[in-house]
Amino acid sequence: MLDKKDQQLLIALQANARMSVADLASHISLSDTPCLRRIKKLEQASIITGYHAAINPKALKLNVLVYAFVRLNQNSASAARQFEQHVEKLTHVLECSVISGSYDYLLKIIAHDLESYEQFVKHQLGSLSCIANIESTVVLKQSFSKKQLPL
Repeated sequence: MLDKKDQQLLIALQANARMSVADLASHISLSDTPCLRRIKKLEQASIITGYHAAINPKALKLNVLVYAFVRLNQNSASAARQFEQHVEKLTHVLECSVISGSYDYLLKIIAHDLESYEQFVKHQLGSLSCIANIESTVVLKQSFSKKQLPL
């Protein structure tokens, strides 16, 4: 389980993953070597799964965020596997979640504009034969998006 130092380390890394080990160690009142050992332990335990740059999508002209609800035409392991393998390869799909209710999946999709989203649905997503229905909800404005988990 995580102790207080591990939690402090994770909080600091979530805020700034580019902090040097020396700065992290100082921030949580440890020396460099034990701090680095803790980081490696957290990585090996798959608690830290990677380090990423936060990029402003609008700076890349990715202006449309869509949540798409997808229903498969059959509730089978092979249809789910086919769908998941296909959408994982689609670069515009940021997240894929299995959900409960009348739909099977919720996708978070980013696109340049509504026209490019339409083309994406018709030619990349909708081309899958295992899909019975897609319902899209366009985000008008994103008030906030948190990246840090509560610890």
